[in-house]
Amino acid sequence: MSLHPGSTGPHPHSHPLLDRVLASDGSLPFALLRRHGGTEVEVLTGDVVDADLLRDIPLDGAPVLAVVPYRQARERGFTVQDDGAPLRCLVVRASERVALADALAALPPEPVAAEPLGFDIADDEYAGIVRRVIDDEIGQGAGANFVVMRSFEARTDAAPVRTLTSWFRALLTHEVGSYWTFAIHAPAPTTSRGDTAPAVGPAAEAVSLAGATPERHLTLDDGVARMNPISGTYRHPASGPTREGVLDFLADTKENEELFMVVDEEMKMMSALCPDGGRIVGPYLKQMARLSHTEYLLEGRTTVDPRDALRLTMFAPTVTGSPMENACTVIARHETRPRGYYSGFLALFEPEAASGPDLSGDPAGYSLDAPILIRTAYLHAGGRVSVPAGATLVRHSVPEHEVAETRAKAAGVLASLGLVPRGAGPDAVVDLNAQPGVAEALTARNQQLAEFWVRPQEAASATPARPAPSGATASGRVPSEAAGGSPLVGRDVLVVDHEDQFTTMLAHQLGHLGMNARVVRWDAVTDVLADDLVVFGPGPGDPRDQEDPRIAALTRRILERVTAGRPLLAVCLSHQVLAGLAGFPLRALPAPRQGVRLDADVFGTTAAVGYYNTFGAHLTTVSAAAADNPVARLALEPSVDADGVLTALRGPGVASVQGHLESVLSADGITVLDRLTRHALGVPGRTVTRASSSPASSGW
Repeated sequence: MSLHPGSTGPHPHSHPLLDRVLASDGSLPFALLRRHGGTEVEVLTGDVVDADLLRDIPLDGAPVLAVVPYRQARERGFTVQDDGAPLRCLVVRASERVALADALAALPPEPVAAEPLGFDIADDEYAGIVRRVIDDEIGQGAGANFVVMRSFEARTDAAPVRTLTSWFRALLTHEVGSYWTFAIHAPAPTTSRGDTAPAVGPAAEAVSLAGATPERHLTLDDGVARMNPISGTYRHPASGPTREGVLDFLADTKENEELFMVVDEEMKMMSALCPDGGRIVGPYLKQMARLSHTEYLLEGRTTVDPRDALRLTMFAPTVTGSPMENACTVIARHETRPRGYYSGFLALFEPEAASGPDLSGDPAGYSLDAPILIRTAYLHAGGRVSVPAGATLVRHSVPEHEVAETRAKAAGVLASLGLVPRGAGPDAVVDLNAQPGVAEALTARNQQLAEFWVRPQEAASATPARPAPSGATASGRVPSEAAGGSPLVGRDVLVVDHEDQFTTMLAHQLGHLGMNARVVRWDAVTDVLADDLVVFGPGPGDPRDQEDPRIAALTRRILERVTAGRPLLAVCLSHQVLAGLAGFPLRALPAPRQGVRLDADVFGTTAAVGYYNTFGAHLTTVSAAAADNPVARLALEPSVDADGVLTALRGPGVASVQGHLESVLSADGITVLDRLTRHALGVPGRTVTRASSSPASSGW
């Protein structure tokens, strides 16, 4: 940690700031942190400030620890149940580091007494919610996965400081594999957000929590951004985890698809945050006391203000779902109470050493370490205790299994706090990563990933400040087909976002092909005729629903572009709308294809592509006269799979594809995107050598 000038380093058996915290009557704001499995506990105290927006977090030279509630998603225009939970900041004025053994000796030896009350939503009721989300949301095209919360409740009469510090010690002792273990107590400031009047409502209450979160949301350090999607859960049996159990888990289709979905969602964020779009590293197995998870590390370079980086990445799909915007809407429909801080994050902003102690208000001189708020206990007014947990619901979900998953996720914290029996402790657990076959099983997962997102990327901005040099793409690569470079270089591309940020990955890939791509949300588009190419992007929903303003606008714009004879490419939802205009019937698939990779025929070439669709266009006899619109009169050529579902369409100046070429699952995505783009623009194809297992072939 870059310590404040008033801080002290570790001194054996001397910890005056920790002693002050332990002796406090609850009026002293504090944070106790053990980060990244380190050998020290960081003790922070300071001033409390509430901010309205992430941009308002005060970065004036001092370290700041912010507790960010889920309601901040409203900053991105997303739907939330707004409970008024404050964005509370501890501006650090004093800090010290205490050796872990000394901290354990000083902290209360046992968690305070508390009365367990059980889950706020009964098992059968939660199972019913799971069924409705699968049937009414995933089954109707609302998205690929969603996380629904419930909360274990308890009550205690103990004082807040003793409660939190005893919880902190218990979590340090009994939980393993945590990214952060922490206890935070932040009483309400005397004034709120610069106002002279005292705070009222939730902003007038203390924010008090302790947890052992396994998951990094975002770190920024010396210009490098890292995210850490974790998904898939192996619930350890009461007798302890086994080699056979973890290998079964690693081979499970549902668990694999669940992880790839969240990697896709976080790569969307990385593509918006980093000019190079990010790179995938891993996978890894994260073992905790009662659970194990699979995870990847995503990394790229960025110069974005750390507060803006947090806004761009609110919130992790591992605790919300995908696509993100609609996930928030689904959560608001199905959860019975506001989330508070669950699925939000902590954010520690620290002056970087190279910037010196006086940053003069320059946020670029700050590093960021932001873990996700899961596996956390909250202490509310009146001694109420809550431990929220959620399960990731996908098309394969079994309601009873998701009920068990929420219990397992809460159990680690509950056991440490003495609210449920502890059972076998960490010392009784075998090291799963050391078991024969585990490393090989993890490595095998990468066979499904696109090499494009795994290899280091050269810098390729989706919105270059100036045209790329003659003969070079925006990524700095010189195309091989002619000395003059690719005919795609310098083309202006509008990518229309229909509420799915896969468009940021599409824009990055288009930039990699040499084009100047920009992403505009569907309700901010003013002109679809000016650009050399319009890519109508994916989005949630029923492509037949003309009452949906997005679908109506998409239909109108496709017709406008086709009528003007201007090139277009349509992806997923937009492909379906285009196919409907061409006269192909649109129907729900027998089973959703959400987060699945298929080897599909695309005009005679087998391509490994990731799919996220609940609806499909089907091959049938098409009557252009009956359809009576400009798209139908193009007599588009379909490409179909073995089930008669259209995988792609093409015609003069028009191309479309059902799969997500930009997905991390699309091993052949960049190749197919190159060919479809060239077809739509009417420029020559070229032979492309690929790293995937599919045979390379010449352009169409």
